[in-house]
Amino acid sequence: MKKRTGKKRSGDDSAGQVSGKIINITKKFMRAWPLPAPDEEGDKEERGRVLVVGGAPGMPGAVVLAATAALRAGAGKLQIATISSIAQTVAASVPEARVFALPETKAGAFTAAAAVEIAKRANSVEAVVIGPGMIDENAVARLMIKLIPRIKLPTLIVDAAALAVLSRSTKILHSLQGKVVITPHAGEMASALGIDKEEVLKDKAGIAGGAAHDFQAVVALKGSETFIVAPEGEIYCNRTGNIGLATSGSGDTLSGIIAGLVARGATPIQAAAWGVYLHGR
Repeated sequence: MKKRTGKKRSGDDSAGQVSGKIINITKKFMRAWPLPAPDEEGDKEERGRVLVVGGAPGMPGAVVLAATAALRAGAGKLQIATISSIAQTVAASVPEARVFALPETKAGAFTAAAAVEIAKRANSVEAVVIGPGMIDENAVARLMIKLIPRIKLPTLIVDAAALAVLSRSTKILHSLQGKVVITPHAGEMASALGIDKEEVLKDKAGIAGGAAHDFQAVVALKGSETFIVAPEGEIYCNRTGNIGLATSGSGDTLSGIIAGLVARGATPIQAAAWGVYLHGR
């Protein structure tokens, strides 16, 4: 699935990127693939740390949902980086978190200069969620372009408005060396690839596989059937989703769950598969 200047990328380009059979996620299968268990003698540091980056005027709830989900999924410590105008509201809503207020544009988006401070915080945690509640896709893309090369240690979970940066280049995430999970729905996947949503829906497994290979990221292509694919082609299908998840804040919660699972020691593909499964239960 190579990018072609001036032309849409066809869904057919994604074919052949899925290796082996699709593994259906079931209770029996998940019992055989247990999540890392916390040390009963451990402390909150050993349970892992999560940073959630997001928020906008009138939308503090998205970052609150993601942050709360990360804690409930098992993270031991939580930080939130959000724009200065809503930082106090977020801090009051998530008293467990350390909240950092960062500079914002007149429209309420993060400034590109915030990337330096975010990277500083990010490189002291195990997992970073970026995207919930963010606005102005161009501003978010500028932030991501400055931020990604500075990310050295954590696994990055990219959701919502932050997914818009994927349309700029298939190589934008390569420096993360596979330590990244993207969580698009069909519309966001289509926008990232420059194809029609209908093409995505016709071959979700193939499209997800091609995207995972090209972006070098774990892809969780959301829907009533969610396909979770590793860059190497390992693929899972989850069917615990339902129409009840098609609601505001649902995706924010999923991204937080995945981050919490990464923080407690799961690999990106295991965290994504387990996160999607638990989210649908």
